Amino acid sequence: MNLREQFEKREQNFLSPFGCQSARSRGRQRPEPPCALRTAFQVDRDRIVYSNAFRRLKHKTQVFLNPLGDEYRTRLTHTLEVSLIARTIARAMFLNEDLAEAIAMGHDLGHPPFGHGGEAILKEIHSPDFSHNRQSLRVVDVIENDGLGLNLTDEVRNGILKHSKGYGKIMPDDPEEMACTIEGRIVRIADIMAYLNHDLDDAVRSGVIREDQIPDVCVRVIGKTHQERATTMTRDLVFSSRVVDGGLQLAMSDTVSAAMTILREFLYENVYRSHQVHREFVKVKKILSELYAYFLENPSLLEVESKQMGISGCMEHGNLKQAVCDFIASMTDRHALHLYEKIFFPTPTI
Repeated sequence: MNLREQFEKREQNFLSPFGCQSARSRGRQRPEPPCALRTAFQVDRDRIVYSNAFRRLKHKTQVFLNPLGDEYRTRLTHTLEVSLIARTIARAMFLNEDLAEAIAMGHDLGHPPFGHGGEAILKEIHSPDFSHNRQSLRVVDVIENDGLGLNLTDEVRNGILKHSKGYGKIMPDDPEEMACTIEGRIVRIADIMAYLNHDLDDAVRSGVIREDQIPDVCVRVIGKTHQERATTMTRDLVFSSRVVDGGLQLAMSDTVSAAMTILREFLYENVYRSHQVHREFVKVKKILSELYAYFLENPSLLEVESKQMGISGCMEHGNLKQAVCDFIASMTDRHALHLYEKIFFPTPTI
C-alpha cells in the first residue's frame, strides 16, 4: 500500500458520510495514472498553486486599485483567507479539507484585473455572459499549461464554477446554483465570509468609511474586530448546519445571517459603489476597453504578448474575440497599466 492509498484509507475512517472521499472522485477530463504520494485533491491543489494564473493573483485588485499601503488585500490574499476559512469549517465538520482547499485556491483564477470593475467591463465590451467563475474554469481547463489545462478532478472544477453568488442569497434556494459537494458549498460561503470581513477592514483603513458608520447590529452580532467576525461567522455555520432527510444542510442562524446581509448591503452602498472607488473604475474602463479594441485590430501583437504571458487562448480555433478576452482577463493590474502606457503613450525623443 503506497502513501496515497494510506491517505485514502484514512479518509474512509475519518470523514463523515457527507465528506467527499478522494478515492471516489468522479475523475478527470483526461485519465492519468494516480500519484503514489498524494490524493487526487492534493494533486489538484498543487497544480493550482504552481500555475501562472495563481501567481498573478498577487497583483490583481481585490477592491482598492493599485494601493500604496502594504496592508491592503489583493486577490491573492483574499484567496488565502477563503482557503483558511474553508479548511477550518471542513475540518470542524469532518469533511475533506484537501478538496475545500483546492476549490478555494482556484476559485478566482479567472478574475480580471481591477476587481469586479474589470469583470463588469468585460461583460459590457466582450459578452454579457462573461463571469469570473466561468473564466476561472476556463483557466484550469484550457488556458494553463500551454492550452492543455490542469486536468483537474470534476469535483474541484464544479466547485470553482459554482463558487460565485454575485449579489444573490448567501444560501441559494436553487440547487442548480450549488456545488455538487458539501466542500464546494462551503467555499461559496467562505468566500462571502472572507470578503465581508477584509473589505470592511480595508475600507476603514482607506478612509472610505469610518468605524462609527458600521451598522450597530453588525458590530453587536458579528463582532468589532476581524478575529471576532471571522470566529462568529465560522462557528455559526458549523453549529447551525443540520442533517435533513439524510443529507447535510449548511445553514446559519437567522440572527447572524441577517447581520451578514445588512453588512453586505452596507458595503455595496458605501464602499463598492462609493465615489472614491467608482471614479477609479471609470479610468479603468477606458484602459481595458481601449486595450480590448487594440488587440482585436492587431492579432499578431496579441499572439506575441500572449506567448510572453504563457496564455493559450482560442487563437488556434480562430476565435479572436475569445483570445483577446482571455488575454485581458489574465493580466494583472500593473501589467494592464504598463501595456496601456506602452501602446498609447508617446515615446519621448532625446
